[in-house]
Amino acid sequence: MRRRFGSIIAKSCLLVEAFFYLAWSKAIVARSFARVTAGLGEPMSETPFSRSRERSIVIERVSAAVNRASRHTPWKSTCLVRAVAAMKMLERRRMDSTLYLGTAKDAGGRMIAHAWLRSGTWYVTGAKEMEHYAVVGKFANRLERTGVEEADAK
Repeated sequence: MRRRFGSIIAKSCLLVEAFFYLAWSKAIVARSFARVTAGLGEPMSETPFSRSRERSIVIERVSAAVNRASRHTPWKSTCLVRAVAAMKMLERRRMDSTLYLGTAKDAGGRMIAHAWLRSGTWYVTGAKEMEHYAVVGKFANRLERTGVEEADAK
């Protein structure tokens, strides 16, 4: 019973955090696009497609919290808002991620856009729609460094 109660509290805290970052992301995205992209990471670069069980559990929980909270915001939490919110939640946990921007044409021939987030091999947000879009931008938010990468960075 105690373990289950702790799990409920942890999920609730994650939902509150997701709601906060969705609000923060909505405010950021409302600014100019150049200011938004400045904080997303290294342009036109990707983080590794590495996999670990521990990280997958955290990523899955962040993904679920952002997607669930986004359905209950009083504002429209667009794909970009969800991707930025999830990126910031993973950043707090020192986890790499890559935010992708894609474009396509709708049935009427108008340009449409989509954003999605990947961390390791896990697509955190926007996975269902991403296959319909051509990637036009990507931003690597690198937080975890190996010894070799740290030596190269110096």
